[in-house]
Amino acid sequence: MAPPDRVAHLASATDVWGQCSAPPAREWCGLRCSRGSELLLGGGGGEGGDGRTVPDMAMSAKERKLSRLGSGKGAANGGGGGSFGARGGHRPPPAGTRRRLFAAFFAFLCAGAVVFGGVHAIGASFRPVLMTPWPSATLNALSSERRVQQAGGDGAGTVLPSVQIRHAVALPDHVLLILRDGSLLPASGQFECLYSVANSTQLHRPPLLVAAMPDGPSLVHCPAGPSGVAVSLSLTQSPPVTPLRWDQLVYTALLDSRDNSTILFAKGMNLRPGRLGVPSRYECVFGWDLSKPKFVVTSPVISAAQETFRCVTPLRVRRYLRMTADGSSNRKSDGKPMLVSIRTKGRGSSTLPSIAEPEPLPRPNRHRRTRHRQQKAHSMCVCTMLRNQARFLREWIIYHSHIGVQRWFIYDNNSDDDIEQVLSTMDPSAYNVTRHLWPWMKSQEAGFAHCALRARESCEWVGFIDIDEFLHFPGNQTLQDVLQNYSSKPRIGELRTACHSFGPSGRTKIPKKGVTTGYTCRLAAPERHKSIVRPDALNPSLINVVHHFHLKEGMKYANVGQGVMLINHYKYQVWEVFKDKFSGRVATYVADWQDEENVGSRDRAPGLGTKPVEPEDWPSRFCEVYDTSLKDFVHKEFTDPQTGNLPW
Repeated sequence: MAPPDRVAHLASATDVWGQCSAPPAREWCGLRCSRGSELLLGGGGGEGGDGRTVPDMAMSAKERKLSRLGSGKGAANGGGGGSFGARGGHRPPPAGTRRRLFAAFFAFLCAGAVVFGGVHAIGASFRPVLMTPWPSATLNALSSERRVQQAGGDGAGTVLPSVQIRHAVALPDHVLLILRDGSLLPASGQFECLYSVANSTQLHRPPLLVAAMPDGPSLVHCPAGPSGVAVSLSLTQSPPVTPLRWDQLVYTALLDSRDNSTILFAKGMNLRPGRLGVPSRYECVFGWDLSKPKFVVTSPVISAAQETFRCVTPLRVRRYLRMTADGSSNRKSDGKPMLVSIRTKGRGSSTLPSIAEPEPLPRPNRHRRTRHRQQKAHSMCVCTMLRNQARFLREWIIYHSHIGVQRWFIYDNNSDDDIEQVLSTMDPSAYNVTRHLWPWMKSQEAGFAHCALRARESCEWVGFIDIDEFLHFPGNQTLQDVLQNYSSKPRIGELRTACHSFGPSGRTKIPKKGVTTGYTCRLAAPERHKSIVRPDALNPSLINVVHHFHLKEGMKYANVGQGVMLINHYKYQVWEVFKDKFSGRVATYVADWQDEENVGSRDRAPGLGTKPVEPEDWPSRFCEVYDTSLKDFVHKEFTDPQTGNLPW
């Protein structure tokens, strides 16, 4: 009988072989078999406790068994103490040879186990197991990201994998970071803007503003940093991005399926206001890397005017966008977006930097058809561009809803006065309001062209008015009466109405019941006009000068009499409100209030100059005619008879 220590080691070797015979992963089995081979083939001083290795012990056990068998046979034949060699007439092989033969036999069995185990694994169902720590860390970070968002906790020092910087643009007073769609951001006080400066150091600054939309990219406004310095965020794994110049940039683009064209909005070509440029001087370029001419697709420009370019959408691009439409993304597998830009032609040609990813316009809706044309979802919509006007928004929307406006497109030009909170109080079933982030400076004309295209499929008429402008009908006609009258005239593409400018009306503080009832004194003569247009009637160039658009050939405008429709423009309010105009103006070709140019223009306040200093007689200025017609209408239509309050 074998000693207990030898029996234990033989059992260990048998366990190793049993594990390798089972069908686990090949890599694990190989590791275990190699360790078993070392155990079985190890040299002297092994684990037997008596200086002999496991092969010695294994062979000794076999020899004892064979010896017992040989002894039995020898006894039966009359021999005494016969051995295996004595029975065959040969001497047994040397011990070293026996060890090598047994090792080769065991290695063969182990290799067979690996092969047959792999075959078994192939035939079995495959269940992948995450073995590396990276996915777990990512999932943990995403989970913590959700917790930060839901709990409103401190996100400082937390890396959120969903936050990825797509583009960076350097504006005069800040840096705009555009994040990839789906980026979830905590409050602005829970992370920082990082600036990579020389000597591998970083500057840390809190963001100025964070704006997010559920159906678009999030925007982070960081303080202006040193020129040319790359910017990142403390909560993202994205590498720092060097900002592009805002005034040399293609900043957005739309795809028009009606005529298979692409409309680009760009700064830096310096085209004259209100005039067509020469389209043959330019071409559009599409691609994922516009710096490599061999890898871009070009197309001719159809029209060029102001900041708007229209070009043919190449067939290859249309096919690609159709293929990616189901995934609502125009990105390659590496996450890089397809961009479009403008390139000048001829000697010294250059391509404008671009962050414009072509965005499809809404496709034509199948609404009820009338005898002559297709009926659209809304007869009257309104488009406006604003900044920090949230306190006047409810009055403006509720009033215009009452007189017949059905849809609002609000282009938010970097508001930081909680406009989203005000809009959240508006019942979406009663007020169809869409807020669109428009961070581009001096671009009101481009924004209105952009809005006209977005409203085209759903709106019969679109009014382009400011948030301090209110449509008013002093006679017996209503908004619907006016629109129906001109809708029956297919060659009329624009309605122009006069604007009456109201002054502070003796006030020094913001009226508590709103502008329509608070300001009642105005200038006698109207100032300019504003327009209500048919989007289908606009010239393909989309030229506009804020007050009106250029129309297609054969279309014309109509002037609506002041006794039928006009606009009350509460332009010169109390100084607390009016002074905000000095912070900048959104119109491209209109000088800011503090610029020393066009000081006598009607776009300015007469006699005010360029400094935001309140004149002593400001409350009594711009008061020539007392006009309470709109105030009387508002009190009649909106005042609660029990409380005397207005709905805003």
